Amino acid sequence: METTTRTLDVPGASLHYEVRGSGPVLLLICGGIYDAAGYAGLAGLLADRYTVVTYDRRGNSRSPLAGPPERQEIGVHADDASRLLAAVTDAPALVFGNSSGAQIALELAVRHPEQVRALVAHEPPLFGLLPDADHWESVVSNVERAYRDGGVGPAMGVFGAAMGMSGGDEPGEDAEAAEGAESAEGGESADGAESAEAPGPEMLEMFARFEKNTDFFVGYEVPGFGRYVLDVEKLRAAPVQVVVAVGEKSAGEPPHRASLALAEHLGRPAEAYPGDHGGFGTEAPAFAAALSRTFTTS
Repeated sequence: METTTRTLDVPGASLHYEVRGSGPVLLLICGGIYDAAGYAGLAGLLADRYTVVTYDRRGNSRSPLAGPPERQEIGVHADDASRLLAAVTDAPALVFGNSSGAQIALELAVRHPEQVRALVAHEPPLFGLLPDADHWESVVSNVERAYRDGGVGPAMGVFGAAMGMSGGDEPGEDAEAAEGAESAEGGESADGAESAEAPGPEMLEMFARFEKNTDFFVGYEVPGFGRYVLDVEKLRAAPVQVVVAVGEKSAGEPPHRASLALAEHLGRPAEAYPGDHGGFGTEAPAFAAALSRTFTTS
């Protein structure tokens, strides 16, 4: 499947984005330390039904900021997604977001509902909806302090210990999910013959980008993203089909719990999707099938 790579200038940044396939536009918004490559497998599996758009969030990988790094806010990233959609389609689009990408997708629906036909928010870490919201404010403050005093290593240590995730939010887990996504796109043979081979140059380059993104994520995204407050009432009033999704294997983890809380606020059950927080990569074929089923009924 041919992939077209483009660049979109937005206030304060330049966005790298990729387009593949044909049909209704489906925007995939990544979270954590991911960039467009983390969705390569999922996008490839969906491109026979949709025009799939993936991109690197501002400040990450191939989407440089116009100035020095600064604290990131979900609203700014939602406006980036709005401008990207305007560049590729005049019609309301389908949207999928994972983790902080799901936060961005939800805010997009609140700010620009006319651009979103339906969205699947997969495990958005909306910790303000949890009974222990004060604890998560302390976690964010501790991450900020650790980054200020010791840099990315200590800050990720604090963040990882608090999250206790099985997949998708720490660098090693992100890489594992991304490798699964690359395999789903066709990098691994049916009998797994290539799975024992060393990563190729493109995958090594991707991992290097993810490693660099880790600093930006924990230093500049976590402080703002971790304190994001979704306007649930505006979301409920928006003419957008919203599906909250949780991982079948991530029960009890913070983003899973926050997603169940969001689903309760919206008055509808969460849907169980294959895998854990990073299931879109490690179980890409089943995940793509689940997404397609959801959007077919939207």
